[in-house]
Amino acid sequence: MGEKTIALVTGANKGIGYEIAAGLGALGCSVGVGARDGQRREDAVAKLRAAGVDAFGVPLDVTDDASVAAAVALVGERAGRLDVLVNNAGTAGAWPAEPTTVTPEGMRAVVETNVIGVVRVINAMLPLLRRSAHPRIVNQSSHVGSLTLQTTPGVDLGGVSGAYSPSKTFLNAVSIQYAKELSGTNIKINNACPGYVATDLNGFHGTRTPAEGARIAIRLATLPDDGPTGGLFDDAGKVPW
Repeated sequence: MGEKTIALVTGANKGIGYEIAAGLGALGCSVGVGARDGQRREDAVAKLRAAGVDAFGVPLDVTDDASVAAAVALVGERAGRLDVLVNNAGTAGAWPAEPTTVTPEGMRAVVETNVIGVVRVINAMLPLLRRSAHPRIVNQSSHVGSLTLQTTPGVDLGGVSGAYSPSKTFLNAVSIQYAKELSGTNIKINNACPGYVATDLNGFHGTRTPAEGARIAIRLATLPDDGPTGGLFDDAGKVPW
């Protein structure tokens, strides 16, 4: 209703997350830069502000209940609601890594950030999202989480991944359940595939820039009220589960 859209992007101090924050800010959103590292977070906020973005820092460790609760309080005190939540924070663990080499501890660490962290943040932020007229949730997934693509002959998704790829499949499954539960509300939730982006997650071996990888998340975060929900998308459209 003429109010500025309030967005929060987790893992937004660098890479794709930073570019998502920059892109949403360029569209006029007030953007919370969620990040664990205090110095990197404030550096990112300063850079965004220098570019004209209404950015603010949000100390946030998605694996920590107290940190997430404090982030909810900060956003609530600042804006009273949340219109856009982009769950971008993630970890690759070892990549590539055959399942026979993945330790239980390594698997838990990846799932804790990539799946449980997303659940923790969504559930904590839902009361603020419910106060929005057009709430949007975007979870950062990947083509490697698609079981269809993983089992299609001739499709190269970058080798065997014993932890990261399954964690994104798990995230996809969880997102479907959220979409079912929230189907009777105005909250739209979708998963984004940024493509093979050059970031520190893959040793900067990707073929796309972070800005290119951010485009689909930005589009899903700004969907119209008649837009899709409960899907997995990349720049070309819907991606099979």
